[in-house]
Amino acid sequence: MNKVAANVLLVEDSMSLATVYMQYLTKQPCNITHVMSGQEALDLIDKQTPNAVLLDLELPDMNGREILAHIQEQAIPTAVIIITSHGSVDIAVEVMRAGAVDFIEKPCTAERINVTLENALRRQNLEEFVELHRRDHYHGFVGASLPMQTVYHIIDSAATSKATVFITGESGTGKEVCAQAVHDASPRHEKPFVALNCAAIPRDLMESEIFGHARGAFTGAVSAREGAAARAHGGTLFLDEICEMDMDLQSKLLRFIQTSSFQKVGGNTLQTVDIRFLCATNRDPTEEVRAGRFREDLFYRLHVIPIDLPPLRQREDDVILIAQHLLESYSLEENKRFERFTAETETILRTFDWPGNIRQLQNVIRNIVVLNDHDVVTPAMLPPPLSEISASTAIPALTGLQTVEVPATRVSSDITTIRPLWEIEKQVIEQTIEICDGNIPKAAALLEISPSTIYRKRQQWESATASS
Repeated sequence: MNKVAANVLLVEDSMSLATVYMQYLTKQPCNITHVMSGQEALDLIDKQTPNAVLLDLELPDMNGREILAHIQEQAIPTAVIIITSHGSVDIAVEVMRAGAVDFIEKPCTAERINVTLENALRRQNLEEFVELHRRDHYHGFVGASLPMQTVYHIIDSAATSKATVFITGESGTGKEVCAQAVHDASPRHEKPFVALNCAAIPRDLMESEIFGHARGAFTGAVSAREGAAARAHGGTLFLDEICEMDMDLQSKLLRFIQTSSFQKVGGNTLQTVDIRFLCATNRDPTEEVRAGRFREDLFYRLHVIPIDLPPLRQREDDVILIAQHLLESYSLEENKRFERFTAETETILRTFDWPGNIRQLQNVIRNIVVLNDHDVVTPAMLPPPLSEISASTAIPALTGLQTVEVPATRVSSDITTIRPLWEIEKQVIEQTIEICDGNIPKAAALLEISPSTIYRKRQQWESATASS
């Protein structure tokens, strides 16, 4: 894949600082455009999407958060890096939750800004890579969407390392599947994979579960017991719902991670193990740090390679792929005849928000297979709340859509009057965007494509126009 210079937009109202930043970035393979106001930034972003935006929060005409909000609302595929002198944990948490990929506090070094931008651009360039290497199954995952291709690529890159992986995502998005995938793709795949759910084990037993205990260490300890740390020797230890861990135990875990050594509860012998650490949470870890519920030093020790699992509602058409996979699997288990979904049923599955993510989808498909027996799944078989949705109401109406009459001369035997397919596609996309008042995510939903596809095509059309 040829390396193309990236387009970077620098939004900074101080000319002196902008000059410094541009000097810092002279070695980066990118074209930098500098603007000094928020409105100039919005105009440029809407005209031609940059690969990355270096954004100051305090601008003369607006707050940088308004620009970030616009980028998120329109699903514009650009990486936003916040640069501000008003740095604090609160602001960092706020802008990261609002969609920024990183946060830099002024004054920043050349190394800091270069590394941050390089990481952001690598993430953006990944879209082109995954389009060429798209996979619909991967180590227990089912899904071909771009967000999942990104996850697969990160796992591929991280698996060979011993670096700690910090997995985040809503409940039901498959965090343990992700941890298992990292282990299975690693050189440790033949060694143990030990998983502990920190939210499911009583706090007074958690230390014993991790480190084990000696005989007589506490009431009921009638014999010595190995903990997860010893059982995972040579392999992987996965700590699920890590933010539920007691603060006192967090300090012991930090020491264990730093030294790879521990003592059993009630024991006096130091044990050393070789372990790859993985952890996960459905909470916002930066918010937990800010609130004082999670040690900051432990967070930075664990947060080496982050993987954020997307919710099912953001995974494009993966819901149908997963539902079909589950339907075939459960039908085989239950000795049922199901083979596919009707078009109306697929429409409802696509439209539903899935607050419980894949776990909820599993329950829905299991319910259908157990309570019915047919070759196709119809809307009448769907359990609540999906049964309350009809296919006709699942698709929003195109209010104001007018039929475009093609002149009779276009329907002709003269081959020269036939329009190229890309021109027709361009007309349909631009007309839909106009009908949706410029709302590209809404237009993409109506056209049943992803917003990134529209942005990519618009850039291609602009490039073609510029070169002609």
